[in-house]
Amino acid sequence: MTLRQEEQDRILTQIGKDLGLKTKQVQQVIRLLAEDNTIPFIARYRKELTGGLNEVEINAIHEKWQYALHLQQRKEEIIRLIDEQGKLTDALRAEIEAAEKLQEVEDLYLPYKQKRRTRATIAKEKGLEPLSEWLLTKPETSVEAEAAKYLSDELGVKTIEDALEGARDIIAEKISDDADVRKYVRDITFRKGIIKTEKKKKAEDPRFVYEMYYDYEEKVNQIVPHRVLAINRGEKEEVLKVAIAAPEEDIIAWIERRLLQGKTETTARAELSAAAKDAYKRLVAPAIEREIRQSLTEAAETQAIHVFSENLRQLLMQPPIKNKIVLGVDPAYRTGCKLAVVDATGKVLHIGVIYPTPPKSDIEGSRKTVLSLIDQYHIEMIAIGNGTASRETEQFIAETIKEVKDRNVYYLIVNEAGASVYSASELAREEFPDLQTEERSAVSIARRLQDPLAELVKIDPKSVGVGQYQHDVSQKALGESLRFVVETVVNRVGVNVNTASVALLQYVAGLTKTTAKNIVKRREELGPYQSREELKSVPRLGEKSYQQCAGFLQVPDSENILDRTPIHPESYPAAVALLEHIGASLDDIGTETLKEKLRSVRVSHMAREINIGEPTLRDIIDALLRPGRDPRDELPKPLLRTDVLDIQDLKVGMVLEGTVRNVVDFGAFVDIGVKQDGLVHISKLKEGYVKHPLDVVHTGQIVKVWVEGVDVQKGRISLSMIPPKTTSE
Repeated sequence: MTLRQEEQDRILTQIGKDLGLKTKQVQQVIRLLAEDNTIPFIARYRKELTGGLNEVEINAIHEKWQYALHLQQRKEEIIRLIDEQGKLTDALRAEIEAAEKLQEVEDLYLPYKQKRRTRATIAKEKGLEPLSEWLLTKPETSVEAEAAKYLSDELGVKTIEDALEGARDIIAEKISDDADVRKYVRDITFRKGIIKTEKKKKAEDPRFVYEMYYDYEEKVNQIVPHRVLAINRGEKEEVLKVAIAAPEEDIIAWIERRLLQGKTETTARAELSAAAKDAYKRLVAPAIEREIRQSLTEAAETQAIHVFSENLRQLLMQPPIKNKIVLGVDPAYRTGCKLAVVDATGKVLHIGVIYPTPPKSDIEGSRKTVLSLIDQYHIEMIAIGNGTASRETEQFIAETIKEVKDRNVYYLIVNEAGASVYSASELAREEFPDLQTEERSAVSIARRLQDPLAELVKIDPKSVGVGQYQHDVSQKALGESLRFVVETVVNRVGVNVNTASVALLQYVAGLTKTTAKNIVKRREELGPYQSREELKSVPRLGEKSYQQCAGFLQVPDSENILDRTPIHPESYPAAVALLEHIGASLDDIGTETLKEKLRSVRVSHMAREINIGEPTLRDIIDALLRPGRDPRDELPKPLLRTDVLDIQDLKVGMVLEGTVRNVVDFGAFVDIGVKQDGLVHISKLKEGYVKHPLDVVHTGQIVKVWVEGVDVQKGRISLSMIPPKTTSE
């Protein structure tokens, strides 16, 4: 929709204020997005215009702009609808136009909204609206005498009480439709209300999942997001009954005072008090409770999606283990553990199966097979999926690799969440048409160790197993957020255009599934790309798409070394000019001499010399200093193991290293090498107050933990990241 310039300026200024940004930055982002630039492209290659905003900040501007457009559209629609009724006043128009939230606009529209047939509309049909208006004048004459004037057998008003009841119904609906009443009730219910849960009488909860909520209450404004989602799920599964208790007496008294406006001696007091009570209990309270529950749910979903997204971001940024031949193991019991050997590029060299787990328990035969594969393919890494039978398989692998004498062989437990989803997908069938589902899964597990990002993008992000309550949140919002995370990471890391799959390429800025397929198809037909320029000949990949994607697609074998860097082709002349100014050429890239010269460049002076923005020049210098850099390489490598622990080996006070597998609102789950992940509660993450676990830890992080408690029977392990205090005697 098109906004008036003054309205657009107001919105842009407000967005800047809300996000702590300059209005100019917001304006530039909205303009760039309107020109069909992608968020990753704007963040990387238009820093001069945005003041260096990152993807998250640009996305936040985009979301607020979309909300503002929707709000403005709704305002115009509501003004039109009220005007068509002939009830639009200048004051009401001004109030609607000044509203900053959709809820405020809907509250103002409520009295004019077409309603289904209500008690109030029935009373109006009986001609009782004038009586309701008379009562609201706070009369001093007889109410009964006035009501008697409205008796009518024809209209069904047979008694004085019938007339007064109808009038009260009209007043109650008027109260309910009052935007100020709704605002007051909503505010006080949120501030002073209590959310109460109890177990339904005949409900079944055999595993006592919701036991803590059988008789539970907490202030509405203090309940944490994960408890909201747990309560919602308990209610959905018909185990829990949920209600919000508001300060009812205070609210009704406030509504009465609003109706009476200081005139307490009126003969209509009893009728107005009854109408106030009915309005709140029958109309306002249920509506506000629904609104607040919805608001709590939306906030909880936003938080859950944020946690899931951050976990996914860290999982995708896990450093690859490059140039290693890997044995992938998909553990199982009855059907055996499927094996897949892949070379350093992920190409499948061998597929097999062993039976080290019950019921066959062929330990000796399985050991010979694994040792033979290690010897034949010079395997250095073994990736074991963390699903069914993983710990028994880990025990077997740990014992087996002790027998390897001529080299070090390590194993790693790989989160196999989503591997089965991928293995049964059309994508996996296209990739490995001759393999069984479990064999594809073993290949995926091996490749996850080599390049987590390239493998995980093949899976629906919702299936990677690093969230909490992911099935209880808006699947559309979750999907959008997770796709944004994947796009951000893929474009930050960059993609080798000659090895990338369609699944990976479609996340590159400016590419669609169709253009990604066309890139791969051309590669298969004509061989590897020799330059970025060749991308221009890909069908359906137009000039705009090329502009958006080119900098993120790297061509490692290109004769032009700049094609191997994240420098955008539009900045190649600037890169060459920079090298000329410091007495170097493209042939010098990678040499220590050039690195010394680049480090001594005065950026502000050089930017003027070669007519380019300072942020872009800094990025060019960084790319020339570290050609082929993978930002994931700078992160700590995964924790490799050679031996296994049993939960019964754990002792309180024991110190271990572990890998953070999942971060949730109340803490972090850490893999310490036993069957169950241990929980580091939020209070045990560090000394002092922790607002959220994500402020301290992230998925994939290697942490030192101390064992605080072990419950072998329940399989629960309590850990702490705070070193135990030593007491001197």
